[in-house]
Amino acid sequence: MACNYKTVSLPCVGKVIPIEPLTQNINLNYRSSKSYTKTLSSSVSVEKNPIAGKFGNFGGKFVAEVLMSPLAELEAEFNSVLVDDEFQMEVATALRDYVGRETPLYYAQKLSDHYKNINGEGPDIYIKREDLCHGGSYKMNNVIAQAILAKRMGRKSVITATSAGHHGVAVAAVCAKFSLDCTVVIGTKDMQRKPSNVQLMELFGAQVKPVDGGFQAAASESVREWIGNLEIGYYLSGTAVGPHPIPTMVREFNSVIGKETRKQAIEKWGGVPDVLVACIGTGCNALGLFHEFVGDKNVRMIGVEGGGGGGGHLHSATLARGEVGVYHGAMCYLLQDEEGQVIKTHSVASGMELPGVSPELSFLKDTGRIECYTVTDQEALDAYKRLCLLEGIVPALEASHALAYLEKLCPTLPDGARVVVNCSGTGYNDANTVLSSIPINES
Repeated sequence: MACNYKTVSLPCVGKVIPIEPLTQNINLNYRSSKSYTKTLSSSVSVEKNPIAGKFGNFGGKFVAEVLMSPLAELEAEFNSVLVDDEFQMEVATALRDYVGRETPLYYAQKLSDHYKNINGEGPDIYIKREDLCHGGSYKMNNVIAQAILAKRMGRKSVITATSAGHHGVAVAAVCAKFSLDCTVVIGTKDMQRKPSNVQLMELFGAQVKPVDGGFQAAASESVREWIGNLEIGYYLSGTAVGPHPIPTMVREFNSVIGKETRKQAIEKWGGVPDVLVACIGTGCNALGLFHEFVGDKNVRMIGVEGGGGGGGHLHSATLARGEVGVYHGAMCYLLQDEEGQVIKTHSVASGMELPGVSPELSFLKDTGRIECYTVTDQEALDAYKRLCLLEGIVPALEASHALAYLEKLCPTLPDGARVVVNCSGTGYNDANTVLSSIPINES
C-alpha cells in the first residue's frame, strides 16, 4: 500500500496512522507552546499541556497500523521502568561494570594551547571520552538499557539496523551477554566501509543481513523483519528518529553522558560548561550530552553536521539545510526534494550520512536553543589528525566533525571559557580513510 504522507521511510503495511499520544511526558520539562519564542535568552519555553512524543510540531507516530499495538506496549513498559528501582539498579550496574562508566572528562591541554592567541589567551577544552566505553562508542549506553528492557518484556530475539557499525557491534555484544538471538541489518555500502565491525558482530554470534544501499535501506528492512516477528522480537533502535516512544527512549538512555558531565564539571571547576559541542547524524549522541543542560540558559549547545565536500556538493546537513517532513515515522527536519522524496546524502563519516534527524533536536533548533553548523569532510579529516598528533586520542570521524568546529569557535570565545566536546566514539577503524586523505601541516 502506498503511503500518502510526504515522506515515510518505514515500510507501509496496512493503513498509516498519524498519532499524537495522550500520555504524560516523562522527564521532559521543556516543550514548545504554539507561540514559543525563537530565542531563549531569558527563559526556556515550556508547554502548559505537554504531549508525550511531541516536541512542538515535531515527533508523533506516522506508522503502519500493525505497529500501533507493539509501540503502545513499548511505551507502557518504558514509562514503567523509568520509575522502577530494580530496573534502574540493573542498568546502573551494567553501565558501571560492563560498559565502563563513568567515562572521563579529559582536559585537552595541548589542544587548548593550540587555540590560544598570541597573548596566550583562549578557551579550555575538555573532551568527554565516550570512545572509552566498551565497544568503542557511546552506543552501548542505550543498547544495554534496551536489552534489559527487552528481557523484561519476555522477548527472545533482537532486530536492529546499523550504519557505521558501532551500534551493530554494541547490540551483538549485549545480545551475547544476555543470550538473545540477534539480527543486524546493514547496507552493503557500510559493510565495505567498516568490514572489521561486521566481523565483530559475527564473532558475537549475530546474524548479519546485508541489504543494497546504506542506512535508510537497512532501517526499512529491519522494521520489516520486526513486523514478521512481533511476538518474540524486539526492535532495538540506535537512532533518535522514529515513532514515539523510540526517540525519547534513545535520548533518555543516552542522557547519562550529560549527567556525568555536569557532575564532573562541578568537581573540576565548580560550575557548568560554557559551551557544549557534539556532532549530529540523527542526534542521539548530541542529545545524550545536551539534554541535561537544556534548562541552563547560559550554556551554549552547538551541533555540527556533515557538510560533505562543501559548496554545492552532497552533504548531510539536515538541521542546517533541511525542511520539515515525515521520516521513519515522525515529523522532523529531513533532506528531501520538491516531491518530498529523501535525497542522497554524503559524509566521510558513515554515521553522519543520514537524511533525517531527531524530532527533539528539530524542536530545539526551531526554538533557538541549539546552534547548528556544518564542517566539510576535509575539515573533519584534519581534526582527526590534529587530535591524534596533539593528544594521542583517536576520535571517530563522526566526533571529528565536532572537533573540527573548534577552528571557527575558539577564536570567538573569551579567555578561560570552558568547552566540552563529546568524543562519541573511537576512530581506529577510520585510520585507512584518514591516511589516504591529503596530509596537513601542524604548527
